[in-house]
Amino acid sequence: MSTPGTPSNSAAASLSPAPIGQRLRRIWPYFNQSPGAWAIAIGATVVASATEPLVPALLKPLLDKGFLKGSIEIWVIPVSLLLLFGVRGFAGFVAQIALAKVTNQGLLELRKAMFGKLLTARLDLFSNQSASALANTVVYEVQNGSSLLVNSVMGLTRDSLTLLALSSYLLYLNWKLTLIVALLIPAVAWVMRVLSSRLYRLARSSQTATDSLAYVVEENVLAHRDIRLHAAQAGQGHRFAQLSDALRRLSMKSTAASAAMTPTTQMLAAMALSAVISVALMQSATDGTSVGSFVAFVTAMLMLVAPIKHLSEVASPITRGLAALERGLDLMEKTPDERSGDFSKSRADGHIRFIGARVAYGNEGATAVDAVNLTIAPGETVALVGASGAGKTTLVNLLPRFVEPTSGRVELDGHELREWQIGALRSQFALVSQHVVMLNDSIAANVALGADLDRERVQRCLQAANLERFVADLPQGMDTLAGHNATQLSGGQRQRLAIARALYKDAPVLILDEATSALDTESERAVQEALQRLMHNRTTLVIAHRLSTVQHASRIVVMDAGRIVETGTHAELIQRNGPYARLYKLGLYDADLSQITPVMQLS
Repeated sequence: MSTPGTPSNSAAASLSPAPIGQRLRRIWPYFNQSPGAWAIAIGATVVASATEPLVPALLKPLLDKGFLKGSIEIWVIPVSLLLLFGVRGFAGFVAQIALAKVTNQGLLELRKAMFGKLLTARLDLFSNQSASALANTVVYEVQNGSSLLVNSVMGLTRDSLTLLALSSYLLYLNWKLTLIVALLIPAVAWVMRVLSSRLYRLARSSQTATDSLAYVVEENVLAHRDIRLHAAQAGQGHRFAQLSDALRRLSMKSTAASAAMTPTTQMLAAMALSAVISVALMQSATDGTSVGSFVAFVTAMLMLVAPIKHLSEVASPITRGLAALERGLDLMEKTPDERSGDFSKSRADGHIRFIGARVAYGNEGATAVDAVNLTIAPGETVALVGASGAGKTTLVNLLPRFVEPTSGRVELDGHELREWQIGALRSQFALVSQHVVMLNDSIAANVALGADLDRERVQRCLQAANLERFVADLPQGMDTLAGHNATQLSGGQRQRLAIARALYKDAPVLILDEATSALDTESERAVQEALQRLMHNRTTLVIAHRLSTVQHASRIVVMDAGRIVETGTHAELIQRNGPYARLYKLGLYDADLSQITPVMQLS
């Protein structure tokens, strides 16, 4: 089962890894920010690796001379061992600290770059990928991936240097026996290459399966009331179990591939050890090899098993780390930024033109807005009405470029929207939507979102939005944290906060998308006056199902199936007895608002 925003498992499994050097070069720019830490880590690793052959080197004189009275001072061996392990331990400690700095600095740079991409990416990214998948990539995968990769690469370096140091010592002791050991290295390399390729494919498939699982959890958290209301727990539990089982199977395959490396390499090492011991015994009968030399050689050779074992296991964490980090890199490199023009204007006049604007979604080309031609003069208030799905919200979303037209043009002050610098364009619009989103910050910061915080100005906006008394009663006033999407506030309070935010922005073009839909009658009375002041001398587009919200509009534009079917004032449209009049006749009246003002439910 696939979910929105995630590629299918089969597609992920078909991916073939690029050469590891090429893949590491993609990641290197984010982890080269601390050259000093890299130098210290590598230097300390070299020192620690160089101490490895000294252990068997101490055994040779100990066995050959240590048991002969007076040959070696009794304090030499204990002091040498203490000094050896002291240097090795200190070098390992320094390398670990330096490595932590490299990892965390690289992780910081990578996360900043990824989050920066989220802030500038084309908006279709958020329709193609789920929020849980993006959060998982930015927060968790890059952390796990960077730790796995950097530690594994340094482990690879340490074990490779240890292998080199021990091999050099073995050559020094007995080059003939060392040639037997050398046959082990290409065999281990072949095993690592075969199994690491399979691990890479499994890691990518596991990422996709994890995203799918997280998406199901996200859906069930967001829709917890609907799932309980419709008694859908059993079906959702079965869906979750299926995806969990798919992830379990992938995990078992990865474990099997990873676990196969260790016994395979150990068996190869055992074969080499058996051959070495046999040849060494034959050599000792002819060339008089000392006991110390033989023990030193066997000890050094046995010490080779640990780095060879680690080298055989390092393919799994490197592969998983690269796969996780490459997903973040793909997000940045394959996701285009929003296109921006060069034109800029501090404050627009508010002259808007839709010229044959068309918006079609998906491969099937489902049309949301179809060949709309509409001109709105500066300071004019235009109401968009129509049944749900008529294309009203899509039409206004063209203005801040939340949606791009499939064909046609949209202009602001005579300049096509794509000619505007994107930040300058969006500074011209204030939006109050039926879907209010608040950040987990203070009330004041939410009102002043994106602008410098002026507490007096925030206070005036809260007062105008009929929130002054409510905010004053909060424990810390306007400094109270709104919480996760301000869920502790009622729908009406959250919508009035959005109105206060629009008041604070003071943009020349105002978009009201069901701006009073969540307000009760008393709150609506208080807010309508604030909205009228806000709309004064501004180009305003109003989307509403309540007639009380649109009755004062300069023009009412009726939409159906993405097209404009009629325009005019309320009185003109009623007189025509067209689509608007039919919607009006299906409506309700609210005598409390005005004896002559009907409030109707258009859909």
